[in-house]
Amino acid sequence: MPKVSISLPDRIENDIERLVDQGEFVNRDQAVEELLTMGVSAYDTGEDEPEVAAEDDFFSQTVEDQQDPALHDDDPDDGYTF
Repeated sequence: MPKVSISLPDRIENDIERLVDQGEFVNRDQAVEELLTMGVSAYDTGEDEPEVAAEDDFFSQTVEDQQDPALHDDDPDDGYTF
């Protein structure tokens, strides 16, 4: 696997450390690798990409694909409204 060296702003470094400390990732290397993967996959290059596992697909949904669970298609004339 290629190695990359980058400089991060303190805010991002602190966010990564916080995620590792909270147990979201096993270590800093895993956190950086997975966060970069999610960020890169957010950009659809239009090229053929391998299929994503179901658990990974959850994190790559676009805003248009997501649904607000509080959103209802209630009839506005049904009586009670707040």
